[in-house]
Amino acid sequence: MNVASQQVSFLKKRLRRDRIARSVISVFGYIVLLTMVMIIWHLFSQAMNIAASPGVKPRQETSVLPGGEFLYVGDTANGQAAVIAGPGCSVSLARLDNGILSSRQTLRRPCTHTLDVVTSYGLPYVVDISATGQVRLLPVPTVSQPLRQSNFIDTPLANEMSFALPQEIWAQQTGWQMAVGEQWIIMRVNTQDETLVQWVNRNSPTQIVRQQYSADQPMVLLPDTRQIMLINNNVLTFVDSSNQRLHQLTVAQNVRWADSIVKNRSVFISLANNTLVRLSLYNQAGILRYQPAYTIQLQANEVPVALYAHASVNGLAAITSQQQLLLINRISGEVVERRQLPVQPTGVSWFDSRVYVYGLDAYIRHEVRNMAGLSTTNSLLMPHLYEGYPAPDQIWQTSSASDYQEIKMNLVPLLIGSLKASSLALLIAIPLALGAAVYTAYFARPRVRDSIKPTIEMLEAVPSVLIGFIAAIWLAPLAERFLFSIAVFMVTLPVILLFIALVQHRVAQSVSSELQNFAEAVLPVLGIVVYGYVCVAWAPDWLLAALDADDFTFFAHTTEVPVGKTTILVAIALGLAISPSIYSLAEDAISGVPHSLRQASYALGATRLQTLRRVVLKVAFPGIVAAIMLGFGRAFGETMIVLMVTGNTPIADWDLFAGLRALTANLAIELPEAEVHSIHYQVLFLTACVLFSFTFIVNTLAELFRQRSRRVKSHG
Repeated sequence: MNVASQQVSFLKKRLRRDRIARSVISVFGYIVLLTMVMIIWHLFSQAMNIAASPGVKPRQETSVLPGGEFLYVGDTANGQAAVIAGPGCSVSLARLDNGILSSRQTLRRPCTHTLDVVTSYGLPYVVDISATGQVRLLPVPTVSQPLRQSNFIDTPLANEMSFALPQEIWAQQTGWQMAVGEQWIIMRVNTQDETLVQWVNRNSPTQIVRQQYSADQPMVLLPDTRQIMLINNNVLTFVDSSNQRLHQLTVAQNVRWADSIVKNRSVFISLANNTLVRLSLYNQAGILRYQPAYTIQLQANEVPVALYAHASVNGLAAITSQQQLLLINRISGEVVERRQLPVQPTGVSWFDSRVYVYGLDAYIRHEVRNMAGLSTTNSLLMPHLYEGYPAPDQIWQTSSASDYQEIKMNLVPLLIGSLKASSLALLIAIPLALGAAVYTAYFARPRVRDSIKPTIEMLEAVPSVLIGFIAAIWLAPLAERFLFSIAVFMVTLPVILLFIALVQHRVAQSVSSELQNFAEAVLPVLGIVVYGYVCVAWAPDWLLAALDADDFTFFAHTTEVPVGKTTILVAIALGLAISPSIYSLAEDAISGVPHSLRQASYALGATRLQTLRRVVLKVAFPGIVAAIMLGFGRAFGETMIVLMVTGNTPIADWDLFAGLRALTANLAIELPEAEVHSIHYQVLFLTACVLFSFTFIVNTLAELFRQRSRRVKSHG
């Protein structure tokens, strides 16, 4: 009884321990699954913002000071000033204080002076023109330069520059316009008899160029490209400061409205057929000219009133004659948001996520929700005509030297880079890995197999950063001389190994029985060494003779990429890195083919090679495919090798002698520097989702093939 009770007690304790262990293991298993779900949710939650449209919501309406009119509204929510034309021929700078505008600085001039506001690169300037034609340009203080209760003249910011207009022309003026560029200022003065255009160099205000045109000549001033666009119905003529015609462009309909955005690299024209056309500056054999990039369809009788480009994203805010606020992707020309306004505005400005729409007596601050929605599928995948480029292209370039630059975020170069590197790496890894797997699993003696297989599998433990380091430090300098030799050696080596496998048994039988195992092991090594010498010594000469070239530097000249940074070098390093993984799985699949199937084939009179080709490889085929797919998934997700070996140049080109940037390398380079929750940040998360989805699908299919292989073998 005592023994029985002890056994029962022991069994209860063991069952209790088993339940506790099972519960603990299950909890940690669920924690791992929950962690994976949270990671996946975080990836897709950041990326899904791009799929949603941006929303515009009015936040605050502010009225002008008594007796004033808005000339310009800065980012008042962030401490910038609004410029107001006040009573008594004055201009006031007002700042928001507890939701109410209060004047902080005032410029008073005689009523014979003309006062207005122009902007340049997002910075406002007050233009003061006297009755005699003396022009003064006064910068408006920014947030870092606080407004003070004083007159402009009393501040150190008083005078940016000044120049003179012809007094007799200014005395007869019926209208004027000023455009301020980085180096030049262009001013147009209309009279009843003529139009005067005056160019002034900002660095040397005494350098002045004047041009005369007819009184009713419409034009767009483009100081940053040193051009003027003359409009004659549907004919656009571009001239320079010497009035020399640069080129002429004919559009489909008469032009009703035209304006340019910051830097003057893009001009927008509204045509009579209710379309808005963007003219982008493109490079034609080294000469910069304007040509249509895209067309936006507007509503009937709708004409733009004002445009404002965002400083750091590819967004464009437009207000139209039908009291509409449009948010436009300036790369693709897609209208991503349209909002009806309560009154007809006269101007618009856009800072960060705040859009200010203002009229003469009030402005409304709108908040743009989900700025990532400005990026569209079209802008992320399709070719577009970027400013300064010769043709539509797919480009990834998120860094810029200044604001108001086009941010080029096209995913195609990154996708091509990842696919090109991983696909070419497979071309190198498959022959090596499968050749070694077939040899060790089918031809090699057990003793040789037991020594070769652990050695190859041990290479899988070599860190990829070490392989990338060796390739970048040692292989890259030798690439220009030996790259083709190495490529030929890698691609054709399986054929040589197959030939050696066919003859090694006969060679081994020709020696004494004591040396047969040694001969079988040494013959492949000697054959590989001899063949490697042949490739290094003769293969480059064959290629140069076939291409009629003196050396391999012509590859660098044609692709503008050093030979040591080409796709082939990346593929060699990456192919060697994934070969052990493919070898291990493929070797297990081949050696796992039931021995009875081989014996049945031999009994029917088949040779070893026929048995391999028609029985073993067919049965092991799902496992081999799974090994290749898993290797492809690892190559596609590899980071350090493609980061260290390539030039990291995102090029949408399948040329093997061109550079590349992979999705993984791009994430490693740019994600630490991206502003959190910015469009750039969320597009990077989108690339991470693409990377995860691709590897998940490939690995899932590979696992399904492996399961099928196991079922076939279990029923074999």
